[in-house]
Amino acid sequence: MNIPSYDKVHNLFKLNGYHLNADDLCRVAYSFIKEGEEFEKPVGDFLLDWFNDKDYIEMYTSGTTGLPKTIVVKKQAMVNSALATGDFFEIQPGDKALHCLPMKYVAGKMMLVRAMILGLDIDFVAPSARPLEHLDEYYDFAAMVPMQAENSLKDFKKVKKIIIGGAKINDVLEKKLLKHPETVCYETYGMTETITHIAAKRVGEKAFTVLPDVTVSYDERNCLVIHAPKISDDVIVTNDIVELVNENQFIFLGRMDNVINSGGIKLIPEQIEEKLAGKIDRRFYFTSKEDKVLGEKLIMVVEGEPFTIDDKIFDNLDKYQKPKEIVFVPEFKETISGKILRKETLK
Repeated sequence: MNIPSYDKVHNLFKLNGYHLNADDLCRVAYSFIKEGEEFEKPVGDFLLDWFNDKDYIEMYTSGTTGLPKTIVVKKQAMVNSALATGDFFEIQPGDKALHCLPMKYVAGKMMLVRAMILGLDIDFVAPSARPLEHLDEYYDFAAMVPMQAENSLKDFKKVKKIIIGGAKINDVLEKKLLKHPETVCYETYGMTETITHIAAKRVGEKAFTVLPDVTVSYDERNCLVIHAPKISDDVIVTNDIVELVNENQFIFLGRMDNVINSGGIKLIPEQIEEKLAGKIDRRFYFTSKEDKVLGEKLIMVVEGEPFTIDDKIFDNLDKYQKPKEIVFVPEFKETISGKILRKETLK
């Protein structure tokens, strides 16, 4: 198979209904920047960056696990990522796609790259909490963050296949998504450094399966190590604790950054949260506070006004997994993609 070069645009590519080549896109970019709506300006900026004489793009990480930073990504690696996505999700040239993500971050940029490289007919709409609400069109493919998917359930029939990323799909949302079999939903796994997803799983499945030309292993901490030579020259070592099924599949257990050492017992908050999924109709998570005796004591943080929580909901937890304290917070702090910032929320 001939690998397309990043400066070539597929002859079936359409943007908002118009066939456009590289020169056309540069003209569109200038008009977006000068006269476009607020969400169109970053589209224009990206297109000019994509067709300039550099072979790389600078991108911002979202800052989930630290301060947001700028990284440099090769354009050809982005093309390779787009091709792998096309293969994995069986996306065909001419398929109609919806772009409803902010262009500032990698997920928004990659939706446009996929369209140009795979030859998609892509419509841009302003990123919003309910991107499908006022649309009459039907789409083959779209990408959303969990909040957008949650708010679009009544309009799901408008899209055949949706990839959901940026934050974990919680069990409550997963149950809702499974009630809409007319739309095939996938949860994706990835980060800016891997140029969006390197693995995905159909909603309802437990293990993630890697995309073409990617293999995985784990280090001495049981954290995922990603080998994706077509996307990154370096092996990517993550802080995500996983159970490895084989070199192509893994089960995500939690983040090393979140692990709590309480009196010598190591606790993974995400595993405790999974056991309690659906038992409280509020968002919640587990974290820790300093404790003189235990070093760290396990606490549960719940969003919204305080209310009485029945102790029975903790019956299926191990004794060490039961919270020593419950803290109520008016509103969780989160990244633009919907990941809860655990430490910042507690402050």
